[in-house]
Amino acid sequence: MNNFETNLQQYAELAVKVGVNVHPGQTLVVNAPITAAHFVRLIVKAAYNTGAKLVKVNWSDEVVTRLHYDLAPEESFSIEPKWFAAEMTELVEEGAAVLHVIAENPDLLNGVAQERIVTSQKVRAKALEKYRALQMADKFSWSIVAVPSPEWAAKVFPDVPEAQQIDKLWDVIFKTVRIGEQDAVAEWKTHLLNLDSRADLLNQKKYKKLHYTAPGTDLTIELPEGHLWVSGGSVNEQGHVFVANMPTEEVFTAPLKSGVHGTVRSTKPLSYGGNLIDGFSLTFENGRVVDYTAEQGYDALKNLVEMDEGAHYLGEVALVPHQSPISDTNILFYNTLFDENASNHLAIGNAYAFCLEGGKSMSKEELIDAGLNSSLTHVDFMIGSGEMNIHGIISEGSEEAIFLNGNWAF
Repeated sequence: MNNFETNLQQYAELAVKVGVNVHPGQTLVVNAPITAAHFVRLIVKAAYNTGAKLVKVNWSDEVVTRLHYDLAPEESFSIEPKWFAAEMTELVEEGAAVLHVIAENPDLLNGVAQERIVTSQKVRAKALEKYRALQMADKFSWSIVAVPSPEWAAKVFPDVPEAQQIDKLWDVIFKTVRIGEQDAVAEWKTHLLNLDSRADLLNQKKYKKLHYTAPGTDLTIELPEGHLWVSGGSVNEQGHVFVANMPTEEVFTAPLKSGVHGTVRSTKPLSYGGNLIDGFSLTFENGRVVDYTAEQGYDALKNLVEMDEGAHYLGEVALVPHQSPISDTNILFYNTLFDENASNHLAIGNAYAFCLEGGKSMSKEELIDAGLNSSLTHVDFMIGSGEMNIHGIISEGSEEAIFLNGNWAF
């Protein structure tokens, strides 16, 4: 077996054993593009070898997706995927884990009428609302891993000969998920403990507010009473640990919905709805987005913010040092899974219930009453740089540095 195949097999086992952490007798659902068939077969094998009772694969094809957006009649985009939503909800309620394998083309829907994209997103999000609520409350294990596509690799490495682009991106992905000479599973256990120690320290601080300053950014974010900082390792309803994003370098919490004031500017492009949004800024008053601009992708940004009322508010606050493994590659991935783990970031939309004391058992209404945002969407965007400072406000007149020049101050 060559080195690439060895790494690929380790990656599949890592996704199964650490990402979704499949347990004996459990069902695993894999959502994946057909271009990742070889990798998915390794995942299926690893899952059954771990004791899974059933592995169900849902295939997708970007060519078919683009043909649908280009050629389907308008009414096609208003059809709710009720059958898919019902199946996914039933599976996770019965204890299934869900693994998403992505190989995104950042420009897949470039040129498609935005109305079609927006309608499709809203209809799908509405149909999957119950499933998403279970996901946001850690009721089941789920994870996202990535594999290269030709279009994505070309976007990331335009100066590399075409024949080498895929291999180059594979090499970088393996490094970001700690696959190499060491035992990747053991490496991840150590990494998650380090992130947990950061989250524990922040929880001891009990900051009332965070104040962000950087070029184009002057933003204050209030945190709700009982907020919890968490790291990449989560615990599902059965008490099993899983890692939702691989790679992950963040610790994060939920903001107080009405407590965001000021302006924040993006520092990396956002791939959203098959389009790129770049050079954008958002201005908040009493938590709500009241103004926004973008140098590229303004219509896509507008559609994101206007998805529903909740998309005018933030649902996540995440801290990632500028000097971190993914950031240190100096690679712009055009993929949020990687770019968000190279940068401080925020998320527009729904808040995670587990970022609040007792939140996992709260109803939607109780979470709203506690100050968390509710929305059909949840989209991370990157705001960090080596020029960002963040101060934690403990009480009026008392604050301390959390980040200086993009990195941890303690």
